[in-house]
Amino acid sequence: MATEVTYKELLDTGVHFGHLTSKWNPKMAPYIFMEKNGIHIIDLNKTLAGLDNAAEAVKNIVRSGRKVMFVATKKQARDIVAEEAQKLKMPYVTERWLGGMLTNFATVRKSLKKLSSMEKMMKEDAYKNLAKRERLMMQRDRDKMQRVLGGIADSRTLPAALFVVDVKREHIAIQEAIKLGIPVFGIVDTNSNPDNVDYVIPANDDAYKSIALITKAFASAISEGLQERKKAKDEEKLQKEAEAKIAVDQAEETAEAKK
Repeated sequence: MATEVTYKELLDTGVHFGHLTSKWNPKMAPYIFMEKNGIHIIDLNKTLAGLDNAAEAVKNIVRSGRKVMFVATKKQARDIVAEEAQKLKMPYVTERWLGGMLTNFATVRKSLKKLSSMEKMMKEDAYKNLAKRERLMMQRDRDKMQRVLGGIADSRTLPAALFVVDVKREHIAIQEAIKLGIPVFGIVDTNSNPDNVDYVIPANDDAYKSIALITKAFASAISEGLQERKKAKDEEKLQKEAEAKIAVDQAEETAEAKK
């Protein structure tokens, strides 16, 4: 995947700009190239390597039919993350992380059922017959739940992995993933701790262009994995059909021979 992302693109989108040296996390030292004008510069060779590593791993996950949850609640990341996740039909959280979203998934599923039944009811005649105030209250409740839970509305099971923009900000989500043994892919800036991230993609997690480039590259790897899964399933179907045809032909030949 990283081969699709060029060194020049990383430079042009400011992926290499870390935080002020005074705000660094020393654990990010292996991913830092140099310091310039009081700012740490990220080693883009490490970024490309991180992208490659993440691409291979996430392809294996989606090839097996499992889901990756996208997590990004900072303003400049929300739209691009929601857009890419929706394209891939993957769950996402871009408003706020509800404590227990992973570790207390059974309760979250109850809320999702409530949201689903609310939306169903709002399409029925009974809703139209409610008093205006009751309709407004229901609409408000629905909107509030939709805002927080809309991105995971179709989730029936826990995700197989998390993709996180700004691992420092989303530390609660990461702690929940660690508790459950769910691997974490993360855009990790120079002020963050990479230790809790299984697949580190060292990059600027504040600039929109940097976030967009890395997120799209990661989403592209998921898309490839999904296509490979579809191709494998199609081939398997054709194989079964061919085997079934051979079996029918053989049975007909045997019946013919007995006549």
